[in-house]
Amino acid sequence: MDLQLKGKVAIVTGGTSGIGEAIAKSLAQEGVHLALIGRDQTRGDQMVETLTAMGVKALFVQAELSEEANCKVAVDKVIASFGQIDILVNNAGVNDGASLDKPVSDFVASLHKNLVHYFAMVHYAKAALIASKGVVINIGSKVADTGQGGTSGYAASKGGIHALTREWAAAFRNDGVRVNEVVPAETWTPLYEWWLNTLPNPAEKKAEIESKIPFGARFTTSEEIADMVVFLVSPRSSHTTGQIIFVDGGYTHLDRSLT
Repeated sequence: MDLQLKGKVAIVTGGTSGIGEAIAKSLAQEGVHLALIGRDQTRGDQMVETLTAMGVKALFVQAELSEEANCKVAVDKVIASFGQIDILVNNAGVNDGASLDKPVSDFVASLHKNLVHYFAMVHYAKAALIASKGVVINIGSKVADTGQGGTSGYAASKGGIHALTREWAAAFRNDGVRVNEVVPAETWTPLYEWWLNTLPNPAEKKAEIESKIPFGARFTTSEEIADMVVFLVSPRSSHTTGQIIFVDGGYTHLDRSLT
């Protein structure tokens, strides 16, 4: 199936590792040129080399997106380099444990790390997205729906992303810009593996988590998240907007008696 994406330009925040890396590579396979925004210059350079070898143009912008001014600088650099923005994937963030026990300042900082830059990126890319009749994809988290305990800032941010997805779909309805959200649950990434390896018995904990995932009793792969993103940004999904789509093997919504 031709997804009709060749030659488009996409921004992927947090695009040098985990889910963001998988999204960038899947887009490149469809001939999309990539602008990756992140903090790790070394990893960014490696990704640019990888994507260039895949036959697309690639740019890395080093930026701490929790600082609003950096969001504008990043968008401006992408427009200066490519002349357009067709796709914006808001992905960067971290489950930072800003709980009720932490000071209010930690909660506010978590919102900046996980939510505010989503708004800032769309705000500064708005004109370019309207010009291209582009697409915004927000990466969310099941924590917004299930809660987790001990991570108020992250949960509030992801709940806000649900709301902004619907709000922006409404706001852009007459501009030809579509906005959707992809929600992972238990997704296997290097960061997840690192966290498991901090526990006394990583294999046992991994098996315990997998046993609670209804479809296949396994983690979702980053590539499965990426494939949904690529479909949603393509013209093959031309009348889909304002949707919150869970790619999680049924983890969030299916009856626990099934596991």
